[in-house]
Order: sequence, then C-alpha cells, then structure tokens
Amino acid sequence: MARTREFDEQKVLEAAMELFWEKGYEATSLSDLTSRMGIQRPSIYSTFGDKKELFEAALRRYTMSRASEVRARLQNHSSVIEAFSAYFESVVVEEYAEDRSRGCFCINTMVELAPHDEKFEILTREHQMYLSVIFQETIERGIQSGELKRGINAKALAQALILSLIGLTVILKSRPERSFVDQAIAVTLTLLNSNEVTPVK
Repeated sequence: MARTREFDEQKVLEAAMELFWEKGYEATSLSDLTSRMGIQRPSIYSTFGDKKELFEAALRRYTMSRASEVRARLQNHSSVIEAFSAYFESVVVEEYAEDRSRGCFCINTMVELAPHDEKFEILTREHQMYLSVIFQETIERGIQSGELKRGINAKALAQALILSLIGLTVILKSRPERSFVDQAIAVTLTLLNSNEVTPVK
C-alpha cells in the first residue's frame, strides 16, 4: 500500500517557486530547498524529480498564476487605456516597494537558462507569447468599444507592449530614477492612440 504524503504538494511547490524566484536556479542549493520547503531530499526526488525538474514545475506554476493575474488586472477596467496604464504602474510600484527587486521569475529564467537550455527557451518564449495574446485581446476590446482606432494592428501593438514590459522588468532590477521609468512608460502607452501601428503588409 502506497504511503500517504505527509505534506501539501502545492504548498511546498509554492515555497520552492519563491526560493527559485529570489535566488535563481544555479544559486539555489538542495539544502536551501529542503530548508525552505520543509521536506527532505528523498521526498523532493519522489514527488518532483531532480532539481531541474522541480525548477520546471515551479516555473510552470508561476507562469500559470502570472497569466491569470495579468488577465484579471486588465479586465478590471472598462477603459483599455486605463487598464494598461494601471497595469504598467502596478509593475513599477511593486518593484520599488520590494527591499530587493526580484523582477519577473519567467524573465529571470529567460536570462539565466534560456540561452543554453532549449526547454527553458521554449517555456519562457511560450509564456511571453501567451501574455501577448492577453494583451491583444484587451486591445481588440478597445477597438470594438471605439476607444482605440480601428486601423490599429492589435497583434503588433500587443507584441510591442510585451517587449516594453520585458525591458521595464529587467531595468527595474537596477532601481533607475523613477522619473526615467515614468516618462518611458508614458511614451510607450501613446502607442495605444497612435495611427502608426498599422497592419503589416
């Protein structure tokens, strides 16, 4: 008869995710993991596999949660322009509120592992593309409501905003002057009212 696990699998995975998010893959040791997760190595191996498999499970948990959070935040405003403005502002506020900026777990992984690990290259790229779809759906909602211009290429605009978001998240780790960040975001968001983002021929 199989022995019942004496721990909450999702709770310990959440703990592993937080630790990997704080320290990255290479800097996190198994001793760090057992201490934070509150379980021993045999339990980690039997439940999640080796360190890299545990990291993958933690990253997948993060990306699913993050995508749901982004969608909810953007749907929380009737105005699409206000939705994006509030979302970008929240990213900045949350990063400056932290004692040490953690950035985005997925983007951190893209920088640390994706250049030399195909699996994480694919996982991080898929997450960015999925967020791009969420952005595109939000932009299309604005077009349908008449808030945004009908000639806008929603897909291209969404991808431009995602690239800006990635760059923003990375640069926030160096704690630049707030005015520098605010001005850059303001200019980026003018794309929502631009006639220049037209269908690609």
